[in-house]
Amino acid sequence: MHNEAVPEDSAAPLAGITVLDVTHMLSGPYCTWILGALGANVIKIERPGSGDFTRIIAPFDGDESIYFLSVNRNKRSMTINLKSEDGKKIFRRLAAKADVLVENNRAGAMDRLGLGADTMRELNEKLIYASISGFGQDGPYSKRAAFDVIAQALSGMMSITGESDRGPSRVGASIGDIAASLFAVIGILADLSRRGRTGTGGTLDVAMLDSQLALMENAIARSAIAGDTPGRLGRRHPLIAPFQAFPTSDKPLAVCVDTHEQWERLCDALKLTRLLDEPDFATGSLRAKNHARLEPILVEAFTARGRDEWLDILEAADVPSSAINTVAEAIQDPQVCHRGMISEVPEGSGRRFVKVPIARPGEADLPQRPAPKLGENTDEILEELGLDANEIARLRAEGAV
Repeated sequence: MHNEAVPEDSAAPLAGITVLDVTHMLSGPYCTWILGALGANVIKIERPGSGDFTRIIAPFDGDESIYFLSVNRNKRSMTINLKSEDGKKIFRRLAAKADVLVENNRAGAMDRLGLGADTMRELNEKLIYASISGFGQDGPYSKRAAFDVIAQALSGMMSITGESDRGPSRVGASIGDIAASLFAVIGILADLSRRGRTGTGGTLDVAMLDSQLALMENAIARSAIAGDTPGRLGRRHPLIAPFQAFPTSDKPLAVCVDTHEQWERLCDALKLTRLLDEPDFATGSLRAKNHARLEPILVEAFTARGRDEWLDILEAADVPSSAINTVAEAIQDPQVCHRGMISEVPEGSGRRFVKVPIARPGEADLPQRPAPKLGENTDEILEELGLDANEIARLRAEGAV
């Protein structure tokens, strides 16, 4: 199938790959956004009339949801009623020609429609069928609904996030959804590589809960092997110090000291070289163990000057440090601007989004297309399947598309 955004003769990594996107909200659309940004022809299948749930989530730019616009770029939208027989027939014809199918419905939902992994791969043995769900396709929780905060809570992620004297906290970004999306992308790309060798596709089962556990690799290993119970440390690192945020006389900053050489340079910059003779502060692990005594000393030193002055001093001393930006400040940061990480899609629209963070030196950025209107591309995709105007009109009249 022809992808208008990336011609088939393009050097885009996934040019010529067609992805059926049967996803909604975030965990699935984020995955297919990345595949589309890499050049795949992504056909987003939506419910007639309402479409993806995020189309009605505020805030809006004009009458369009910014949430939807962000993670549904680089796609075409087709409306199909998957509960109608004609709709299922159209979907099967699409699946027969597709390379990848991504869905993030509750486990078992696609099987009940007769469109599950086994059925679709019998139809197309080269198909890579990726299911993203809260808890996976099997197990005691598999039929439960799940959202980002549920995955963060159940995995233990919330138990290690936040200040020690307060309750558990959700990580500020939706990493429950996004981590599952990223692992799904990795699995899809791996299966595309394997298919190139074997000629057969595969079935992927990616769970939000599993993905959160994978992100917590160190905390999991410490608990499972050493019997540690990781807790909330707020701005601190559990194993290394100083590796945290500090107040200054005006704005806070972040400082990360990972090596002994960095520790020596920090002490020199802070005029605290006496700390180098302290046995309790000899290593990063000892400094973390004795942070209750070390931290007040460092705080007192940092609060003697303003943030920007300290950043100049620490940069000169080659001590890793940074301002703690707001999101608005991060967007305007010189390094972010230099890398072109915020782009306008489409150009001249005033709509600015983050790009996929994969640069290819010496190559021009791949063209990006805006998120589609609901059902915007239904007719053209049906025409690509070989349907004529009369047949398309009949399908519309009967509510199949």
